[in-house]
Amino acid sequence: MILALSRFKVANGMENSVAHAFLNRPRLVELAAGFLGLEIFTDSNDASIFYLSTRWTTESAFRQWHSSEAHHASHKGIPTGLKLDPAFTQLVVMERLCD
Repeated sequence: MILALSRFKVANGMENSVAHAFLNRPRLVELAAGFLGLEIFTDSNDASIFYLSTRWTTESAFRQWHSSEAHHASHKGIPTGLKLDPAFTQLVVMERLCD
């Protein structure tokens, strides 16, 4: 199993719009082969920081999703005008040591 952890910081005060977009997302990822689960968090000390955690059976399953048209379509609900801090954005893919 792998965990893909994305971190980003909203740079223009649209945190509520981002949270709303996540809660009302099209849920296309749930149809992806190898998908196991998704959780979305905000930093308890800074509400402008979001973490998106997805679990996958394999890294290749995640990479296939990440490069798919469905992945790009799932981003159509991103709030218009949203600005992120590019220096803060990070994607980390981690492999679980044991099952």
